[in-house]
Amino acid sequence: MDLKQLKYFLTIAEERQITAAAKKLHIAQPPLSYQLSLLEQELGVTLVKRGPRNIELTDAGRLLYKRAEQLLDIAAITKREVENCGKGLSGVLSIGAISSSGGIIPNFNMLEFTEHYPDVRFEIYEGNTFSVIEMLEKRIIELGIIRTPFKHNMLECRYASLEPMVAVMKEKFLCGEAQNVITIEELKDKPLIIYRRFEELIYDVFKEFEIKPFICCKNDDARTTLNWAKEGFGIGIVPRSALLTMDCSELIVKDILHDKMHTRIAVTWLKNSSLSPLAERFIELFQQ
Repeated sequence: MDLKQLKYFLTIAEERQITAAAKKLHIAQPPLSYQLSLLEQELGVTLVKRGPRNIELTDAGRLLYKRAEQLLDIAAITKREVENCGKGLSGVLSIGAISSSGGIIPNFNMLEFTEHYPDVRFEIYEGNTFSVIEMLEKRIIELGIIRTPFKHNMLECRYASLEPMVAVMKEKFLCGEAQNVITIEELKDKPLIIYRRFEELIYDVFKEFEIKPFICCKNDDARTTLNWAKEGFGIGIVPRSALLTMDCSELIVKDILHDKMHTRIAVTWLKNSSLSPLAERFIELFQQ
């Protein structure tokens, strides 16, 4: 089993036809069918069920499809790392980033960097904090941009400045006596829209005041929280820097007054990993 066979198999699985896969790969159909047969013989399993029009993956085929994607990603990254070795500040930097990092990454320092080193190229993989950590573990990315809180003893981290969590609301949900800040007690019984990864933090903080928060919407993206707040479904709770990812001019924004209602962005990488010169320079820019 080699990488070429895995690529052929992925294409067959995605196209669901040998003929269509051969056309996409720019090869004839008989050699492609032969390679699939060789792969099945080597593994001792049937990978696809051939139907009158399309093929379907067997259980073994679905498992191989998942693993093949990972192996080919790792192979591509390894190739890039070897190519970049000794080249200095050139090549490709693969970064995993959360949606709410848009107010911090990219920035002017990075733009200036690419002007000095025009051969630099970025590959950005987006996801939530936990999926970015998973991509680091699988070495699909070299660096991750994630947000606290997170627990992981395999990571090295450099942190941006601490920032407050804020409550964002339309006029109809306006609450709190102060103009720019709001207390936990003032959010009692208000319909809250939250980013799922902050759920435990929010429940813990409200519990200190013997209040059970009313969560009217729970989601996986800070931008979704902001959109629902903009549509008037309730009061969104997001990190302040998330406001920079979209137009929030129609929302009222108040810092939440509590010493635990803070978060910060971190650039992370695997401990004991050998970073490319590009990654090292990126970390320097992040700290600036």
